[in-house]
Amino acid sequence: MHDLEHQAAEPSLWDNPQQAQSILQRLARMQEELKMWDSLAVDLATLRDLLQLSADDADSLSQIEREVNGLTKSVDQLELSILLGEKYDSTNAFISIQSGAGGVESQDWAQMLLRMYSRWGESQGFRTTIVDMMDGEEAGIKSATLELRGPYAYGYAKAEAGIHRLVRLSPFDANHRRHTSFARVEVLPEVDDAAEVKINPEDLRVDVYRAGGHGGQGVNTTDSAVRLVYRGGTPDEIIVTCQNERSQLQNKETAMNVLRARLLERELARQAAERTKLKGEHRDAAWGNQIRSYVLDDRRVKDHRTNVETSNTQAVLDGEIDLFIDAFLRWRTEGTE
Repeated sequence: MHDLEHQAAEPSLWDNPQQAQSILQRLARMQEELKMWDSLAVDLATLRDLLQLSADDADSLSQIEREVNGLTKSVDQLELSILLGEKYDSTNAFISIQSGAGGVESQDWAQMLLRMYSRWGESQGFRTTIVDMMDGEEAGIKSATLELRGPYAYGYAKAEAGIHRLVRLSPFDANHRRHTSFARVEVLPEVDDAAEVKINPEDLRVDVYRAGGHGGQGVNTTDSAVRLVYRGGTPDEIIVTCQNERSQLQNKETAMNVLRARLLERELARQAAERTKLKGEHRDAAWGNQIRSYVLDDRRVKDHRTNVETSNTQAVLDGEIDLFIDAFLRWRTEGTE
């Protein structure tokens, strides 16, 4: 932390704005963590004093109970922050949602997930921005990318990566029959200077076009939307689009951030596969797993990795997914010990 404070105080800090922003963000995260530990120490001292002063006084016992409950929540929060110790956990994140096969049903489900993650991100204090969105033919969306900016956005959001399954009585079926829909969720860390990511300009094609639909009034009056097509070092080309901003330069910068995140995710997946191969273990492909089922007519949402389940389906769809994320972080840590 002292090194970061020294770097932040350098007169030449803003000679490199991107690096300066990264340093200040990391310093702010460490200062926030330190504040949490200091607050916990104060609360513990207060509780100790209350225990020494109280006898059988009902008011004191009631206050002690409140202090203990507050401490329990603080300790749980700190425990989770300790679990977020992997390299990119503290970074911002991109959540990418793609509807599965099934037409309007799956496209509506993808839009429901976008709403769920937007509300969850806002409840966590993250700044949420829809970077790109492709509308469905009749309803819903074919795909969308949501940016989450805030401390440990990726560390928490990575719990949501995988296949999400919805079972419900369809509002699009005249006979109101039961339908099953799928959507894929990818979670990518936002990185500026990761050593694992190298982009050869010769392998990158940049297209500009007129934005349409999502983006706000006036966004589609100029060729501001950007499409990146990257073919370097991968079996399949990577396509990234961004049309959120009115400025072509801003859209290109955001699209480049998403491209770097996708390349990093591929490299991390390759490294994980190599480690698994060396250990002689067998695991299913990460993106092929059905991680969670949302069965609305039975009022049940179940995470298949941790077996955590709730009957409050509406609360989950409104963004209350912390119980699944917390359980995943603990389950994942136990599985790697």
